[in-house]
Amino acid sequence: MLHLVGLGLADERDITVKGLEIIKKAEKVYLEAYTSILLVDTAKLVRHYIYQDKVLEEAYYGRPIIVADREMVESSSDEILETADKSDVVFLVVGDPFGATTHTDLVLRARELGISVETVHNASIMTAIGATGLQLYNFGQAVSMVFFTDTWKPSSYYDRIKENQEVGLHTLVLLDIKVKEQSLENLARGRKIYEPPRYMTVAQCANQMLETEDERGEDVCGPKRLAIGVARIGAKDQKMVAGTLEQLSKAELGPPLHSLVLLGSKTHYLERDFIRQFAVDKEILDIVWSEGYEGQK
Repeated sequence: MLHLVGLGLADERDITVKGLEIIKKAEKVYLEAYTSILLVDTAKLVRHYIYQDKVLEEAYYGRPIIVADREMVESSSDEILETADKSDVVFLVVGDPFGATTHTDLVLRARELGISVETVHNASIMTAIGATGLQLYNFGQAVSMVFFTDTWKPSSYYDRIKENQEVGLHTLVLLDIKVKEQSLENLARGRKIYEPPRYMTVAQCANQMLETEDERGEDVCGPKRLAIGVARIGAKDQKMVAGTLEQLSKAELGPPLHSLVLLGSKTHYLERDFIRQFAVDKEILDIVWSEGYEGQK
């Protein structure tokens, strides 16, 4: 059987009891390592303890962990599934297993091979974003923000945000991560040389949104649009900051992972009161709120 097990958002201890029990009995355990990351080094999946004055080492999950990169999951899924018809194979996913379409594809391939699939869900950014104080049923469709290049600056996200704004809903923006990526030159030459990991920050996202706004000019992502930047949701050092996109374009929220929420016009006053606690500048937030959000229907 193939078991998709969600790990939650922060560290190795966020796994559910059910998920941990499945892992300890599995023949193979894979950790998906490119659509998201644990907020601890993979080495933390090994724990140390002292027994009779000796420092011993044991895998935190009780099993060896095989790191599965994009190439393995998307191109070599047979390696993951080859023994799942006769033994238990676990595929660990940061957050919830169905937070990325890649994992849906893996399930479909397993079913085509007649392999049973079980899912153990866990917290994901899609629900944990409620920690901002925004009501989850006031969110519209989520969008992704990729790193812009000199020749590629996609703006399809802008249209999705516009659709959300037309009905007054918030937009969760999921920020790009680049793990084990090749440069165009190395890709063209077939060289297995990878770029250092990159994780988009709230400031980078806000700046790209403002850049797109300069081109489109429809005030969907204007400098006075209110937004919330979040970092490391679910961790002890999680951080949130609220303000205009212009203010967030200069925000420093520390290490990854980051996300951003663009507020909808129907933001409730209780939501405003909550985000006001972590505003960059409460006075500016109040002014922008009164001019563009208060009393909107």
